[in-house]
Amino acid sequence: MFNDITFTKERPIYLQIKDYIKEMILKGMLQKDLKLPSTRELSHLLNVSRNTVMLACQYLEDEGFIYTLKGKGAFISNVQIKYQDTRHIDWTQKINQYTQLAEDLDIMKHGVKWEKGMISFTSIAPDETLFDVEDFKRAFLNRISLEGEKLLNYGYARGYLPLIQYLTRYMENKGVDIEGKDVLITNGFTEGLNILLSALTEKGDRILCENPTHNTAIKIMKMHGLEIVGIPVEEDGPDMKQLKDKLAEQDVKLAFLVPSYHNPTGIVMSPEKRMEAFNILQQYEVPIIEDGFNEELRYSGSHVSPIIALSGKGNSVIYTGSFSKILFPGLRIGWIVADKRLIDYLESIKRSRNIHTSSIDQAVLYEYLQAGYFERYLRRVRKIYREKYEFALKCARAHIPCKKILGEGGLHIFVELDEIHARELLEKCYHKGVIFTPGDRFYTDDNGKNAIRLGFSRVQKKDIEKGFAIIGEVIENWRSIKKRE
Repeated sequence: MFNDITFTKERPIYLQIKDYIKEMILKGMLQKDLKLPSTRELSHLLNVSRNTVMLACQYLEDEGFIYTLKGKGAFISNVQIKYQDTRHIDWTQKINQYTQLAEDLDIMKHGVKWEKGMISFTSIAPDETLFDVEDFKRAFLNRISLEGEKLLNYGYARGYLPLIQYLTRYMENKGVDIEGKDVLITNGFTEGLNILLSALTEKGDRILCENPTHNTAIKIMKMHGLEIVGIPVEEDGPDMKQLKDKLAEQDVKLAFLVPSYHNPTGIVMSPEKRMEAFNILQQYEVPIIEDGFNEELRYSGSHVSPIIALSGKGNSVIYTGSFSKILFPGLRIGWIVADKRLIDYLESIKRSRNIHTSSIDQAVLYEYLQAGYFERYLRRVRKIYREKYEFALKCARAHIPCKKILGEGGLHIFVELDEIHARELLEKCYHKGVIFTPGDRFYTDDNGKNAIRLGFSRVQKKDIEKGFAIIGEVIENWRSIKKRE
């Protein structure tokens, strides 16, 4: 005993000694009232300073695992451990329908697994190697030095006030009339949509969205038991005739729209269609949830105002925003802009679930944003991502036989193939070391079987070309086999 302990650099030595002795006690290897070697003996045995051992013993005594007798030394306390033979529960029989649905819809579990050496086009997360960590460090140290004690305590469900004020101005700069509206900070887009659907829908309600659309949004809608009404997407946005027909045929509770760099197609809804969709949904008194997905990554053309800007002082549009697809997704910070009274209700739901979003994360993000680091970062990465986007388009056109390539910006392109099942193609490409996301995951019905989404943000140019060439080669080989058959 005490000869088999191996110290690591990741944790203080005194805590490793404390944990080692504690483990021996809990395993029954050090019994009640057994005298420990003296601190001098232990320091010799472990080849550490006596002060280190004394500090470990102080922590063990504080936790009730040892006691000391003056002039006699340290002894093992009476630690009661009674292990009972108990039945093992089969949790697969205990989970409810909600949990089973969450597991069934978990694409991270059920999708193809990346293996070392593979070229993966599945991610549309930002490239972390482009993050300016030094600016983030400065933001962190500045904000902690100003109000560190406050940030380490509980915060407010609505969010960190300076960040709310910053985002209010940020939305005004997008053309949004903020009068009568307010902001709620959320743990990213996912929590924002979850809170909104919890507040505004009941199981069985209909929600209208583009078809295809954000697969995470589809999952959340299904988890809430909603009936999803999909509107086909054209190259400049949803099919307006279909939108009118669906609304005339059935009652719809909400509409969910992704007008900019739509996930998965990457298209940008035209200003004309934004206005038309807004007016049609206004006519049928259907509120809009607008996902401001990747608005900052427009590579060509002029600025297009979000739909919420079209509503002026009206309150029928709810905007969900996040920097997660461009900046620091690890912070998990998003926001909702909506009518003040609605935000008041949403705040109560937020508080009931997780009290508030991390105050430190919000404060550091605020410091980073208000210091002007974000604009500098965005200017740099927009150029890099634009080059990657144009390169990806060029490679896709050169190597992948297809019907159509969609995408006007952002971090991915969407490819419609010629009568080729995307999941079968994925299986063949997997064996060649290339993976991507099959398009059917984004559809509200059985469509999209011949489509694929190719995320390029975290892939080097040489691997983009190599990977696209492999996909094209697999398609050509498959076609040759089909012809022979």
